[in-house]
Amino acid sequence: MASFTTDSLFNGRIRVMQNRTGYRFSLDAVLLAYHAGLCAGKKVLDLGTGCGIVSLIMAARRPDLRIYAVEVQPELADLAVANVNQNQLKDRIDVLCTDMKLLSPVMISGPVDLMVSNPPFHRPGSGRINPDAQRAVARHEIKAKLNDVLQTARRMLRGAGRFVTIYTAERTTDILSQMRIERIEPKLIRMIHSNRESEAKLILIEGLKGGRPGLKVAPSLIVYDEKGDYSDEVQQMFEL
Repeated sequence: MASFTTDSLFNGRIRVMQNRTGYRFSLDAVLLAYHAGLCAGKKVLDLGTGCGIVSLIMAARRPDLRIYAVEVQPELADLAVANVNQNQLKDRIDVLCTDMKLLSPVMISGPVDLMVSNPPFHRPGSGRINPDAQRAVARHEIKAKLNDVLQTARRMLRGAGRFVTIYTAERTTDILSQMRIERIEPKLIRMIHSNRESEAKLILIEGLKGGRPGLKVAPSLIVYDEKGDYSDEVQQMFEL
């Protein structure tokens, strides 16, 4: 039987159950939810929701949002439902257990204004695959490839809808070129560094469906300060 932990965020305003040994959310989710919450629009698709963390944070910050959270792994989808219910958000977050490749706007009453996703970073056969099945699917292109994510964005977003993701920096060329193929024009990128001396391991990207060319490179996001604590900017992301 699966064993769970319950974690509190934002001074207890959000409580999240997670598998003790399976897939667990990371700081990426907090960074993604914060940036995506700044984007316009009220109807959101959270692709690959896991335990539902991004949806929960966005709903707590933006009471005007209607969110559809999609997860292909049944055990994680059930966990997301439990978390939505525990946080009394079932009237604003719907969890769908389905393959993204089967999604259509009809399933969620029409296209969305915003799609968020942390796609699997690694190609099949690149690097060691985690023996835990949940973690393996979350980090390797086992059930979905990068182009599946972006084809879903093209299919599910309304015209001028936004796509926001955090991806591995080493595959920046891959994601930017694939976004343009799918007519999701890259509009903003922001490199994410652990500290001021480290290379960027992650990149935050925002795209606009059908947008015109024109890319803004935002100042880098530094996660930790000189003392090893969260930077002031990241600390702000943990506040509601």
